[in-house]
Amino acid sequence: MGGATVLAERIAERRAGLGDPRELVGELRRALVLVPMDSGGLWTAEFGGVRWICAFTDEAALARFARARDAAGGDTGREAGGAWEFAELRGARLLDEIVPALGVPAGVAVDIADPEGSMAFPPVRGIVPDDVAIDAPADGPADGGDVR
Repeated sequence: MGGATVLAERIAERRAGLGDPRELVGELRRALVLVPMDSGGLWTAEFGGVRWICAFTDEAALARFARARDAAGGDTGREAGGAWEFAELRGARLLDEIVPALGVPAGVAVDIADPEGSMAFPPVRGIVPDDVAIDAPADGPADGGDVR
């Protein structure tokens, strides 16, 4: 599936303290990931003041998430054990288009039902566009250069 297997491998490397974080972000941008749908929109969760788009590297990872949600009481309006609709999206589209469109600090959380294989891509410079990054300066040059 469009590089998602490679993304899962890069996540495992980073969790082991190996690899380059920039390469990991690049791999997310290239990968096709699965995002559950909820009431016609993408399924998101809020944690720590950030809206997280939950994405999965393959159908097995999404199924583990669905089982965990069902076991925890499921989602209102969804029948427990029922099929989950999902969209297949390129990571770059999530980061460059969908995150800014949410209008709140937002990032992407990958494979959240896999404690040993999950990874969060927070709303910071280098991951999301600078104009929606929470660590971007309020005004002035992004490179910290001299303003005259």
